[in-house]
Amino acid sequence: MAALERKWPSIRRAGARGLVAAMAMTGTRTVTSGLAPQEQTPPEAVIEKHATALFGRLEEHHRQAVTELLHWAYGAGGGMVFGLLPERIRRFPGAGAAYGLTFWLGFELGIGPMLGIRHVKHRPVLWRLMIALDHVLYGVVVAGRLAPEPSTDAGDHTQHDDASADG
Repeated sequence: MAALERKWPSIRRAGARGLVAAMAMTGTRTVTSGLAPQEQTPPEAVIEKHATALFGRLEEHHRQAVTELLHWAYGAGGGMVFGLLPERIRRFPGAGAAYGLTFWLGFELGIGPMLGIRHVKHRPVLWRLMIALDHVLYGVVVAGRLAPEPSTDAGDHTQHDDASADG
């Protein structure tokens, strides 16, 4: 438990970056939807397939807002999972991009088909490319490559350093 407590500032930062990254993805999704308006984003497809009873009575703009809020929460959770990875993996320069692509492929190859999202297998190449780039952006932000964490020396890493770096 003490190891998790020492890691908590990094997990919290990665979760916050995951939230911001999911918000940034909303912007790229707006562009992507303009390129292929007949396609649903993964969050839209999941909500339509599995949460219509919960959200079907909402007006369209409210349903879109709820969908985005759930996507942002999912993004924050994904960021926290990144924060749980060993530091030696998180420090690797390509870790964020790889994590973002893995996150997307996990949906495309696992979660989407498991949930019966039929669109997954029939998306146009341009759509897939845009979604892949969207997830690379997510991973880069989650990894902190746009706003790196303060550097720490492995031999001088203390609880105090984490607390002051997080403040």
